Amino acid sequence: MTVRPGPRNLITDVPGLLVGHARDDTIKTGVTTLVGDIPFTAGVHVMGGAPGTRETDLLAPDKTVGQVDALVLSGGSAFGLDAASGVADALRSAGRGFAVGDQRVPIVPGAIIFDLLNGGAKDWQTNPYKRLGMEALDDASPEFALGSVGAGTGATTANLKGGLGSASIVLPSGHTVGALVVVNALGSATVGDSPHFWAAPFEIRDEFGGFGPAQSYPASHIPQTKLSQHANTTIGIVATDAALTKPQCTRLATAAHDGFARALVPAHTPMDGDLIFAAATGARPLEDLISDTLYLGHAAATCMARAIARAVYLATPVDGDTLPCWTERHT
Repeated sequence: MTVRPGPRNLITDVPGLLVGHARDDTIKTGVTTLVGDIPFTAGVHVMGGAPGTRETDLLAPDKTVGQVDALVLSGGSAFGLDAASGVADALRSAGRGFAVGDQRVPIVPGAIIFDLLNGGAKDWQTNPYKRLGMEALDDASPEFALGSVGAGTGATTANLKGGLGSASIVLPSGHTVGALVVVNALGSATVGDSPHFWAAPFEIRDEFGGFGPAQSYPASHIPQTKLSQHANTTIGIVATDAALTKPQCTRLATAAHDGFARALVPAHTPMDGDLIFAAATGARPLEDLISDTLYLGHAAATCMARAIARAVYLATPVDGDTLPCWTERHT
């Protein structure tokens, strides 16, 4: 099966989707928002043992609300859940949201990472995340930066600074699949202290250095982690222009978790809140239900693995970092 990245190699290669960032360098944290031109169908699947979420129950296949207005990824642990409130307020002011009588209620699910021990100043008196959510929505665009930006501003892994990544694939069927991820994992994205990424077999066009698979792998079955820091969780979104139902979106999110397992060692631990949202704009019908959904799930997993590696590869250093960036160690 021949595939290629979309023109941007970003989740916004799915037409109708925009991504915006906001960051606070003093706190060393941030917010990233994905918003559609119009509401989109969404699902979610959680495989980590310590998630932090907002409105994910609404995304269950049996729940009434069929579509959402935006999805929010944030730093700040439980404080960061307030970022979605800022996005919801701004969307309501714009006249968007689920119609209830003469009221509009924007549906904005969200998820957070724990980045409270990353060297930034966390002594705020007023929760900053509602403001950051509004700023991220205002920044929404088809083009956006990767690395130490948005919700990935203060992210870390076991051995390197983490970050925010994205990637896309256009399938032979014409469907586009994209991934967006904040990598703050308990484990690592690289094989030991080498420059090689666990996701190397899925790389396209040297998008994270072109180093290929490692020539050797650690003999120990005990992987490197940052367990003592309790500063974990990888959260992401996979999106497509395919016309999917809520149950199909849930299945797409479930399949995308294979990308976590291919790109992070270990993944889905009791101390990670690993979560993936799925979004479907519905612009392109399915031609063959079985084969199309199979390849969409596979594409979601490989896109997610690539996005994870790009997040770490493109991280940049700032004063006060607790871990080096990939570029500092390997260039």
